[in-house]
Amino acid sequence: MDANPPVAKKKPVTRSFHGRDVVDDYEWLRDKDNSEVLAHLTAENAYTDARTAHLKPLEDAVFNEVKSKIQETDLSVPVRSGLWWYFSRTEEGKSYPTMCRIPVDTADAAASWTPPEIVPGEPAAREQVMLDCNVLAEGEEFFSLGAASVTVDGTLLAYSTDTVGDERFTLRIKDLVNGVLLEDALEGVAYGATWVGDDYLFYQRVDDAWRPHEIWRHKIGTPESEDVCVFREEDEAYWTGLGVTRSEHFLLVSTASKTTSETWYLDVSEETGDPEGELTCIRPREKDVQYDVDHVVVGGEDAWLVVREELDGLPNGEVGHCPVGTIGSFDDASYDVLVPHRDDVRVEGVDCFADHLVLATRENAIEQLSLMDVSDAAGGWGRFEPIEFDEEIYSAGTVGNSEWESPVLRISYTSYVTPAQVWEIDLRTGERLLRREQTVLGDFDRSRYTASRRWVTASDGARIPVSLIHRTDVDPLAEGTVHPVLLYGYGSYEASMDPYFSVFRLSMLDRGVVYAVAHVRGGGEMGRHWYEQGKMLQKTNTFTDFIAVADDLIAAGITSPQKMVAEGGSAGGLLMGAVANMAPDRFAGIEAVVPFVDPLTSILMPELPLTVTEWEEWGDPYHDPDVYDYMSTYAPYENVTAQAYPSILAISGLNDTRVLYVEPTKWIAKLREVAGDVEGVGDFLLKTDMTSGHGGVSGRYEKWRQSAFETAWELDRMGATELLG
Repeated sequence: MDANPPVAKKKPVTRSFHGRDVVDDYEWLRDKDNSEVLAHLTAENAYTDARTAHLKPLEDAVFNEVKSKIQETDLSVPVRSGLWWYFSRTEEGKSYPTMCRIPVDTADAAASWTPPEIVPGEPAAREQVMLDCNVLAEGEEFFSLGAASVTVDGTLLAYSTDTVGDERFTLRIKDLVNGVLLEDALEGVAYGATWVGDDYLFYQRVDDAWRPHEIWRHKIGTPESEDVCVFREEDEAYWTGLGVTRSEHFLLVSTASKTTSETWYLDVSEETGDPEGELTCIRPREKDVQYDVDHVVVGGEDAWLVVREELDGLPNGEVGHCPVGTIGSFDDASYDVLVPHRDDVRVEGVDCFADHLVLATRENAIEQLSLMDVSDAAGGWGRFEPIEFDEEIYSAGTVGNSEWESPVLRISYTSYVTPAQVWEIDLRTGERLLRREQTVLGDFDRSRYTASRRWVTASDGARIPVSLIHRTDVDPLAEGTVHPVLLYGYGSYEASMDPYFSVFRLSMLDRGVVYAVAHVRGGGEMGRHWYEQGKMLQKTNTFTDFIAVADDLIAAGITSPQKMVAEGGSAGGLLMGAVANMAPDRFAGIEAVVPFVDPLTSILMPELPLTVTEWEEWGDPYHDPDVYDYMSTYAPYENVTAQAYPSILAISGLNDTRVLYVEPTKWIAKLREVAGDVEGVGDFLLKTDMTSGHGGVSGRYEKWRQSAFETAWELDRMGATELLG
């Protein structure tokens, strides 16, 4: 007999803003230190276990399929940095990687750019284990590695760990010469750590709202109490960031909101620099103007390579250059444009090297990489030449290029049907060499799978790109066939859902599923305007775009509401919640992972983590009644009604600081209360991991098991549990 669903107590509190009163019966579930709350979450997990017990054989099958395709004992492509080759190992039965290195052959260090041949599972000659994350994770219910940064001379390793899941790290420093930990220990720091020389470490701290707001300098061998705060951002809408240019010449500190940025620099070069010097602002912030800088040397002159965008006039960005120093105006004669703004091409960034620049752009939802030779032999600034690829739909980017002066360029490449690859381009000849391709064991044959692009017209005429992935022996448009479909969406923060290869997706495709990705507005696939049309007071475009894609797949005969499941996570979970309210009859199931389903409550609480920074994404309902009223029309939790919802699975983590566990907990409770007795309504399930945060469970086997559970639930809802012949 099935277990009865947990019933959360109703303890009404009233939220009052702008003369609007909202009674919330489940806000009390926010107190995770309350034993009654923990008991409710435990009961929810037990109910989910009971309701999905019949899926255990399918979950096991998916887990074993995935495990059988992954080369568990493996290693990454060695990356050269200084006089060392760095790489990581994984071993069968171990959840976490081991970080290793091998010295470069110093007899031929300048010419040695061919990585050493290393056999998975076998120690190499002169191999040094820097950090075994399995040892660090022993005895911990959760483990995450944050920073892992080595000094230029290769003697010290700074690494940070999180054993709670709240994304606050403890940073330690290891002497790689003798293998001992230094006494230096920094508590409660944010992601990342940046070395300046061999004596100074720069890092970030977060405020009570988990906002990285301070940059600190630590001198090795001194107590934490003597660390110096070198930059503090007081505006709660801004996050800080830092890094050292690839040339090792400048420390750059950035501070940015969603629409405005500012960059500061410090000369830290061995010749003229001072790590304890004062930062200099390159250009003061100007509302709705964003810029990033990097250091490049052209014709013997130091220059800033500038990626600049302005909401009014240059939304997709341009690339320019100017002398190192402060920038008075982008209209000055000293500032020259290299890549002008285009309405149909988004500039995403530039990587700078001693002799080359690598430009990343996006057009029609596809990434493009281009190279410019800026060596002395080329005569200075030149033209960007595109790097061509064979597939229509793919993802490519630079990866593992730590050296300023290098004769080769490493790029990553993948697609929906091509396992992840690392290529090396000889910058002198243009020759390409495949350094690694993700191993897929068993009978995997990429020719059995295909990916294509479909365009769907939204109600206002916008053309929405949709990626379709399926087996080649499955014809989505074959007359008289209706296929199971997993429809995925995100649509926020200008994040692009780029193609990538997934072993877990194979378990779906091999059961006849058509995997569809709706590149809806709010994402970045089609340029800045695509993002702007899916945020703030145009946010509902994200939801109606997704529904338009679902309707198109049904109208084309590709699928039916009885065989389609929707999935989204985080801000994509808000999309799932809104779609559940607006179009519940289109889906057989909806999975919402760490879903942002109570956005109005959260964004009205500035004291919560990350809230104020979100006002430029969603609007500011705290001060603006129009924004409040608009958000109240789509906030999933507040718009639950008595209708026949499909089955819903919500996944959360108790220690999540980005989307608090309370949001899906309240949502599921309200769904049961309001719609639980409606005829034809589905099952509402909540699964909360009691040890993890926003990124889910830690450890690769644990992640595989969790993903297998979610995949099994989705396959069951689609009616696609059996493998194709």
